[in-house]
Amino acid sequence: MARILALLLTTLILLQTFSRELVVVDYQMHKERITRLFCLNKDKPRLQCNGKCHLAKKLRKAAASDSKAPASGFAKVKYDAVLPFRALVPTPAALPPLPVQFGRTLAAPYCFTPTHGIFHPPSYQA
Repeated sequence: MARILALLLTTLILLQTFSRELVVVDYQMHKERITRLFCLNKDKPRLQCNGKCHLAKKLRKAAASDSKAPASGFAKVKYDAVLPFRALVPTPAALPPLPVQFGRTLAAPYCFTPTHGIFHPPSYQA
């Protein structure tokens, strides 16, 4: 069931993405019918329009529907979630108690002394 739903959603996204290409493919498949029914230049065969004016109208319509802004009802909705200040800053009562320390212990300072340094002159081994 999940695969069918994923396939359906993928198909819908691809159809929306390639809507202009699908208009061109439909024009190419039904060129004779479009020329016969919708061509504005039937009386001028020298122009060889073949329904390209109809294709241009459909492409403009598809481009306009792609660039149309979302409905104004969706654009005006704004959700703000603000927590109260007390929820952001913990109070001293909410903090865990600090451990009691009687004396400061000093950490050993970091010291690195390699036995063989990497920067040394080359040596000759016979």
